[in-house]
Amino acid sequence: MTLAILTNKGQVTIPKLVRESLLLKSGDKIEFVITKSREVFIRPVTMKVDDVFGRLHKKARRPVTVEEMDKGIRTKIRESFK
Repeated sequence: MTLAILTNKGQVTIPKLVRESLLLKSGDKIEFVITKSREVFIRPVTMKVDDVFGRLHKKARRPVTVEEMDKGIRTKIRESFK
C-alpha cells in the first residue's frame, strides 16, 4: 500500500510509484472520481482533443450522413436487446 500525507493546505504529494504507474509528469492533469461508497479513484487526464484528432480518418472511407449514423446506432441498440 502506498500512503501520502495531507498538508494543512489540503495538498498531497502523489507518491513516485503512483506517478510512474500512471505515467504522470509535471503539468499533467488528474481527475478525482468519488464513488457512492466514498472511495476515490485518481485518473490521469493527459489526452487532448488535438492528440487524437484525425485518428479515425481513412482516405478510402466515404463520409456518412447523420441519418446513416443514427440508423447504425439504432441497429446496434436493437441487436444488444435481442
